[in-house]
Amino acid sequence: MPQRTKLHYRDQVNRPVIGISMGDPLGIGPEVVVKALSDLALRQRASFVIYGDNECLLEAAERAQIHPTWFRVASKSVGEELPMFGDVTVIDYEIIAQLPGTRGPSREGGFASKCFVEDAIIDALRLPGHQRRLDAIVTAPISKDSWYRAAYKWPGHTELFAARTRAKHHAMAFTSPRLRVALATSHIALMEVRNVLTIGRVHDPIVLGHEFCQQLGIPKPRIAVCGLNPHAGEHGLFGDEEQRIIKPAIDAAQHAGIDAHGPFPGDTIFIEAAAGKWDLVVAMYHDQGLIPVKLLGFDKAVNVTLGLPIVRTSPDHGTAFGIAGKNLASENSMKAAIELAIDMANFRLNPAGMQLAQPRR
Repeated sequence: MPQRTKLHYRDQVNRPVIGISMGDPLGIGPEVVVKALSDLALRQRASFVIYGDNECLLEAAERAQIHPTWFRVASKSVGEELPMFGDVTVIDYEIIAQLPGTRGPSREGGFASKCFVEDAIIDALRLPGHQRRLDAIVTAPISKDSWYRAAYKWPGHTELFAARTRAKHHAMAFTSPRLRVALATSHIALMEVRNVLTIGRVHDPIVLGHEFCQQLGIPKPRIAVCGLNPHAGEHGLFGDEEQRIIKPAIDAAQHAGIDAHGPFPGDTIFIEAAAGKWDLVVAMYHDQGLIPVKLLGFDKAVNVTLGLPIVRTSPDHGTAFGIAGKNLASENSMKAAIELAIDMANFRLNPAGMQLAQPRR
């Protein structure tokens, strides 16, 4: 009898290994994951490990009339002593029986989705050469309400990843065919933005966004920085954050050789960026940056967490409980997130030999 070895993710072709956390099992995560990975060309570019529930994935596949192409391994079972087979492996947490009968925010969904992503992070942080090390993580949508009901206080994936990887400088960013945006603040109440905004919090997304654009093949990115107030403060008439906080951050970036400018009014700068004048816009708060991104590329935008020691991307949409289980969700954003994760993983594995496969406008 051959000796059994522990579950390993690296294959003989040495493709990057991409972990996918399934997200809230009651949302559209299972559906968009199954639909995205039904693309044979995508499966040939990497090996995939899904952290989730096998029955949820099978149900989504049946509704979409997709033939399952994955190998199942029960989480924390003796099955994890077997080698991985095929292009896709599902680490099955077997939680479907514990879920409520109606779709929506739930304690059970929060607990499950948190377990999926936590285990994926553990595998991504393993030392190079470890048989279970992931090269990137793609996170399907979670419900922040569900996490709260499960007694998890994290505002979202971004903050959890930053804490688990001990990333001191990080930023939430979004890339789409027409816009790239990085955020100075993310999941906080609008009324709190003024209290937490600092020179450092503006400077970080400028620097990290500059580096990200260079990975995308833009050698000298042009970066526009938004103001916080209407008309970028109108020379102090509507607030002094532009001159007191934002302009010093821009000056520091320029001193480091970064082509950053502003602060510009948030209601006009995205028009110029969408027309190609700017390679990246740094927004001061969540909706300032996300409204134009979703308006111009809702099903093609990708969320990227910059500044982490590991690669993390996600689709730019939520759990969509209202259409979950109806085979109505588009997988386009999930596919884009997986493709970018593969490119970023390959870049980190061989930075001198390639750039990310996203051409400049």
